[in-house]
Amino acid sequence: MGTDHGHHPAELSEAEARAKALESLLRERGLVAGDLIDRVIERYTTDIGPLNGARAVARAWVDDDYRARLLADATAALQELEIGGMQGEHMVAVPNTDTVHNVVVCTLCSCYPWPVLGLPPRWYKDAPYRSRVVREPRAVLNEFGTTLSDDVEVRVWDSSAELRYLVLPQRPAGTDDWTEEQLRELVTRDSMIGVTKAVGPHQATFGSDGAQT
Repeated sequence: MGTDHGHHPAELSEAEARAKALESLLRERGLVAGDLIDRVIERYTTDIGPLNGARAVARAWVDDDYRARLLADATAALQELEIGGMQGEHMVAVPNTDTVHNVVVCTLCSCYPWPVLGLPPRWYKDAPYRSRVVREPRAVLNEFGTTLSDDVEVRVWDSSAELRYLVLPQRPAGTDDWTEEQLRELVTRDSMIGVTKAVGPHQATFGSDGAQT
C-alpha cells in the first residue's frame, strides 16, 4: 500500500495548516532549500525519533530485569534510559507473544508518545485507520503486510491524553548472539505501534563495526 495505506488523508488541523503555511512561505522566499524540510521531517520520523523506543525494546530483549520493569511501569523504565517528557508520560508497554499481538490506535484524535516514537505517521492520524483498526484489526494488519494465524489474539489499545502505549514486539528468531546495538536496528516505529513485526535478521546487513549498512 502507499503512504496512506489506502486511507484518504484527513482534513488538516489548525496547527498543521499553520505549519504548512509557514513551510510554503519559507520555500517561496528561498530561506530553506527545496527539500530540506522534507529531509528533516523524514529523518526525525524514521530515524531519530523511533531510536528512543528502539533502545528500550532492545534493552528489554537482552535484559529480563529491565523487561520486567518496563512491563510493570513503562514510564519509570523509559526514564532509566532518559526517555520521557511531554506526551511521553503515563506510558504502558504491552508485549507481543506467540498467542497475542497488540496494536495501538487513538480513536478520538491522535494521541501518540512523541518522545518515544518520534513524529506520528500520517495514517495514524487519519480517520479510516482510527475507525477500521478497532472494527477489523486483522484486515488492517494485512494491509501493512502483517498476517497472523487464527490462533493469535489481536488486542487493540486505545491511547488517550492520559495514557499512551508502546508495543514490545517479539525478538526475531536467529538473533541470540546479536548485541543490543545490533538489535536496535530491527525495531521500527511501526513495530512499536503494532502494525508490523520487528525486522527479521535476514533483512539487516551490518558492517565489520556492527553498524547497519
